[in-house]
Amino acid sequence: MLQLQPHIAVARQYDELYRANGEPRAEYAALAATLARLGRDEILDRVAAINTALLQRGVTFTVYADSAGTERVFPFDVIPRILRHDEWSRIDRGIAQRVRAINAFVHDVYHAERILREKRIPRELVYSSKHYNREMIDVDVAHDIYIHVSGIDLIRNERGEFLVLEDNCRTPSGISYVLENRDVLKRGFPDLFRDYAVCPVDDYPSRLLDVLRFVAPRGDATPMVVVLTPGIYNSAYFEHTLLARRMGVELVEGRDLLVVDNVVFLKTTRGLERVDVIYRRTDDDYLDPLYFLPDSSLGVPGLMNAYRAGNVTIANAIGTGVGDDKSVYRYVPEMIRFYLDEEPLLENVPTFDCNDDTQRRHVLANLDKLVVKNTNASGGYGMLMGPFASRMERESFAVMIEATPRDFIAQPVVELSSSPTLVDGEMHARRVDLRPFALYGREVDVPPAALTRVALREGSLVVNSSQGGGSKDTWVLQGDGTC
Repeated sequence: MLQLQPHIAVARQYDELYRANGEPRAEYAALAATLARLGRDEILDRVAAINTALLQRGVTFTVYADSAGTERVFPFDVIPRILRHDEWSRIDRGIAQRVRAINAFVHDVYHAERILREKRIPRELVYSSKHYNREMIDVDVAHDIYIHVSGIDLIRNERGEFLVLEDNCRTPSGISYVLENRDVLKRGFPDLFRDYAVCPVDDYPSRLLDVLRFVAPRGDATPMVVVLTPGIYNSAYFEHTLLARRMGVELVEGRDLLVVDNVVFLKTTRGLERVDVIYRRTDDDYLDPLYFLPDSSLGVPGLMNAYRAGNVTIANAIGTGVGDDKSVYRYVPEMIRFYLDEEPLLENVPTFDCNDDTQRRHVLANLDKLVVKNTNASGGYGMLMGPFASRMERESFAVMIEATPRDFIAQPVVELSSSPTLVDGEMHARRVDLRPFALYGREVDVPPAALTRVALREGSLVVNSSQGGGSKDTWVLQGDGTC
């Protein structure tokens, strides 16, 4: 028998499944009982079948730093992570509040700049952001919505409270794993669902399509929406294809589009067809070689002119990266107070700004106790895990921080909550985070479709797939028969 056992490996860790006395939390009791009834061989046989299905479906990710081969099957753990309805309700409200505030901030910094003029956020912090795009100054976008799709990364601290670790407001990825995880788990372990009313996730593509159609610049009842991908070598290409297919829209590359008289068209065998909305999965710099990187072959010449003329909607809007800059992150609670006149429902992880002399000195004196992040990096790269780093690594980061302090922030180590995870045929405690996705159309919609990432390496706090992480199916339980 493959038994779930109490597994609080670190005293300060919050255990997702077990209480401090070793008893399963109420929402996990039926799951634990079902798994206990299954034989070890049965579970491992089903896991093998699921992994084969994921491979056949091409559920992969890319590790650019690995010279031995970049394409890998995304690791999936079959022990789901369960969130009660009341827990999800708090997350839903907190994320909706946060997205509204960041969207208002992005609009403000490209227009009236109220928050900068009132010195609630340093002007130089915004202007020095790598993602602040001067081409967007005074450009009006449909419905003043910039952040149509966002992924807000949450962690649970030792007290069980959810904190915001990071905002992703440009081209957040991971929803494809949410959809595939649910599908393969239902096929491989249907008995796990027997005692649960779990909110569905398969309506996410239709909810996304509703948002994209809502922000179309024309009043057309059926605007043309396309998904713009950099191509097959992009790390999230599988996701691009899946979303286009499930929304029933065209997946295109830059060479498939043409701008004529500031209007975007799709080249088809039937001739040119007007495009109203581009759900782009390409970074700003590559979108239009006439405005940004001149040698980019991924974008569409003239796209920015069409965008500024109001003839096409780009989701997410160009320049949204200023809203999820890691140096700007610590000011999001202030944005909520300034734009919404509300107190934040979700707290940030305490953050030190290395651009501030006093805070930088504190960081440099405590590198062995802090997590340092490069504000221009993602995917777990450009990070120093101080308590686990060598002296040489800490000294190297100290030099970089002194040279370009604007490029670094630091945070205390937060013991991510742990969840039972099947590793090499046995159950072990592994740390997890949570990425809910928010869609902004008529209102902010937070579908109960969240990605739980798991650090598969023993003792690791880094959940990114590029750093050896995997994922779990995330169950949001219904409340009174509703989601």
